[in-house]
Amino acid sequence: MTPAIDLLKKARAEHRVLSYTHDPKAASYGLEAAEKLGLDPARVFKTLLAASEKGELLVAVVPVVGTLDLKALAHAAGVKKADMADPAAAQRSTGYLVGGISPLGQKKRLRTFIDESAKQYPTIHVSAGRRGLEVELAAEVLASHCQGLFAPIGRE
Repeated sequence: MTPAIDLLKKARAEHRVLSYTHDPKAASYGLEAAEKLGLDPARVFKTLLAASEKGELLVAVVPVVGTLDLKALAHAAGVKKADMADPAAAQRSTGYLVGGISPLGQKKRLRTFIDESAKQYPTIHVSAGRRGLEVELAAEVLASHCQGLFAPIGRE
């Protein structure tokens, strides 16, 4: 299927794959997933890539109903500054297309930060590595399989 799903299957991690027909005209991939799958948007998380002032790529996993707080991400990562990464660099580094970037099974292991709000839900949904494909899993399972750290990086 995708490297993200393969990783979870190989690890025998508890998860559930959900799929829907992606509309290329959708304004927000994450909100489209929530709507088409009938999910609580607060439990659907998007995967964003940022770059530090030194060019290090950082993965941020935040709710689709909010935004990434770049200052908070920089603080969590111990860097001076973070800006959104170039989409082409994000795709090269992760092996996934923008809109389908999963925090799991990326080509290069990047430092990953998950908004702490994820811990309040029994499960969350993240991209499974392709537009129209989501994976449901516990936030702790996600963190363990991408070496993610929880931090207050999201903003409503």
